Amino acid sequence: MDVASPEFWVAVLQIIAIDIVLGGDNAVVIALACRRLPEKQRNLGIFWGVFGAIALRVVLVFFALNLLAIPFLKILAAVLLLWIGTRLLQPEPANNGHHIDASTTLLGAIKTIIIADAVMSLDNVIAIAGAARDSLSLVVFGLVVSVPIIVLGSKLVMKLMDRFPITIFIGAGLLGWIAGDMSVTDAVSKEWVNTNAGYLHWLAPVCGALLVVTTGRWFASRAKTKTAPVDLADDINKPL
Repeated sequence: MDVASPEFWVAVLQIIAIDIVLGGDNAVVIALACRRLPEKQRNLGIFWGVFGAIALRVVLVFFALNLLAIPFLKILAAVLLLWIGTRLLQPEPANNGHHIDASTTLLGAIKTIIIADAVMSLDNVIAIAGAARDSLSLVVFGLVVSVPIIVLGSKLVMKLMDRFPITIFIGAGLLGWIAGDMSVTDAVSKEWVNTNAGYLHWLAPVCGALLVVTTGRWFASRAKTKTAPVDLADDINKPL
């Protein structure tokens, strides 16, 4: 893909948006893993932990790009991406799901960051592979730009998401958009779509984005209804 083409920069922006939306937890993991290090070692722990996490993610995405060339795998990945986008709109659990043991040594903190990032990176890897459109250079460029944003600006990004919830919906919709695009560019569907239904190249992403947002909102509203506190005063005043 040509660096001067609009498609290149659209894909770069998609990768950056994916990492910011899905990578907030990674910044929390880094903070938790390094919190017991001496002050002088914390920056080193963050730097090498992030460096290792980026390198590992590039390797994972490289394999994902090659695997997605296998028939039906893009369609399966698109289904998984739709689920990930829907999950993104669900209420956060009370403990945020973080169980990271802080290390007292620099090497231990770096190892914790890299292992935790590998475990948590499935959604990022699939989404980035879909947005990269078979270009590893796009993956590297997007990660190099976005990961420092996550680490250095994680608190700002989280506050932005808290203050403007629509940014979460935009991120979830982006995942649905990429899933729709992946479904019509699979090895078994690409040729048929190009020949008989070219309009699916824009219709499928739109439908994917709408499906994620509407389904995610519906599940979120159901979850809030189930967890809503019961008004004891109303129960006491009810007639027997």
